[in-house]
Amino acid sequence: MTETPKYFVVKQKALPEVLLKVAEAKRIIESERASSVQEATERVGISRSSFYKYKDDIFPFHDNAEGTTITLTFQMDDEPGLLSDLLKIVAEYGANILTIHQSIPINGVASLSISIQILSSECDLSGMIERMEAQKGVHYVKIIAKE
Repeated sequence: MTETPKYFVVKQKALPEVLLKVAEAKRIIESERASSVQEATERVGISRSSFYKYKDDIFPFHDNAEGTTITLTFQMDDEPGLLSDLLKIVAEYGANILTIHQSIPINGVASLSISIQILSSECDLSGMIERMEAQKGVHYVKIIAKE
């Protein structure tokens, strides 16, 4: 039995230093102020292995999510209706679908990326992701970008 990930909002002072440094390294890479992960991790004083261990688990929180674009990546079984079920969840949470890209399934498993726009500050992003992860046939959901 696998446990679905939970999302928490934690004050910066409560986070371990390594997580803060991972977030800073990601910011450096995204702003193109470093030419490699190695350079960014050296600047902030962490190992590359720490960066890769936590990079998908920490991202900055912005109070106002309205108008924000989120890109999610999924790995899911190639089952009829599963994509439709995921898109229905997005609509139920009042978000707007901007782009969808699904790979050709290999061994019955497909990769999917969806970019969505959060239209309302009332949108429960964490709840939406948890519902998606709970869908039968979904292996994982990750936030890969937030603008």
